Amino acid sequence: MSATDTKTVEARCVRLNAKAENAAAIAPVVEPHALTRGPNDLLIEVKAAAVNPSDVKAATGLMPYAVFPRTPGRDYAGMVIDGPAGTVGNEVFGSSGDLGIRRDGTHASHLVVEADAVVEKPKTVSWEEAAGIGVPFVTAMEGFRRAGVPKSGETVLVFGVNGKVGQAAVQIATWQGARVIGVVRKAETYEGHANAPIEVIDASATDVALRVRELTAGKGADIVFNTVGDPYFQAAHKSLALRGRQILIAAIDRIVQFNILEFYRGQHTYVGIDTLGLSSAATGAVLRDLGPGFATGHLKPFPIKASAIYPLERAKDAYAAVAGSSRDRVILKP
Repeated sequence: MSATDTKTVEARCVRLNAKAENAAAIAPVVEPHALTRGPNDLLIEVKAAAVNPSDVKAATGLMPYAVFPRTPGRDYAGMVIDGPAGTVGNEVFGSSGDLGIRRDGTHASHLVVEADAVVEKPKTVSWEEAAGIGVPFVTAMEGFRRAGVPKSGETVLVFGVNGKVGQAAVQIATWQGARVIGVVRKAETYEGHANAPIEVIDASATDVALRVRELTAGKGADIVFNTVGDPYFQAAHKSLALRGRQILIAAIDRIVQFNILEFYRGQHTYVGIDTLGLSSAATGAVLRDLGPGFATGHLKPFPIKASAIYPLERAKDAYAAVAGSSRDRVILKP
């Protein structure tokens, strides 16, 4: 086969043919679809693909730009089986804001994606683990890229520290030498990997802002990564140091009370992150920033439980597990 020839494969794809009323009504089917790559694309045999909350939300019409019918899925790991010279046989992983939402995604046996969207899979990371890196680590890293990557000596406060984005934020911040304080909503310890000890505040038993001031000799947090949104908005606001930055990625109630005087006198910055706005190539650039961390072991993929791995034919069960707020990283395995 010459470099200009491209192969076509008959892929098995999970399909969402219409918007569902709610998560319980999502009715995925597995259908064959012919896939052919473009000249600068890769054709990937998908070895594993993660299921994210955004996949479930998009299936129920909460993202107005989601198209139907489509193959869902944003995160993936797999092997290149057709592509530009030198790419065939490469083991890669990736993620995207548009895959599985605005165009066909990763919940399939095969995937077509731009060549500059993928990142080399570290040899020490399994297919399932690589597929689970995507959205949480991209969200955390993009937040820090936009707010300023934490530096040694800075304090990072993470609300929702045991969520997947929270854990990714802890890993990245401690990799960079920052001190991390985590916030949980009930008495529990930090469950993830970290490169330094993490102090944890139980928001149900402690005034978070008061405790942050105590732990930082009155200064406050240089960066607050608020993965929960409005329930912690005031505590986050009151925890910020002078010129502190708050990163926001989620909301339950969209409207919050906001003290503008404290905001400008504190010289604060608020950073909003929406990874759905990132293309596959832009997402690839974020993942490449994380590559050295995974290579050295400072960053570790989330552990994947055997009970959280589903075949494509059980996609409905996988989506139900994610909709049910499973703390496991849920994986589809073609």
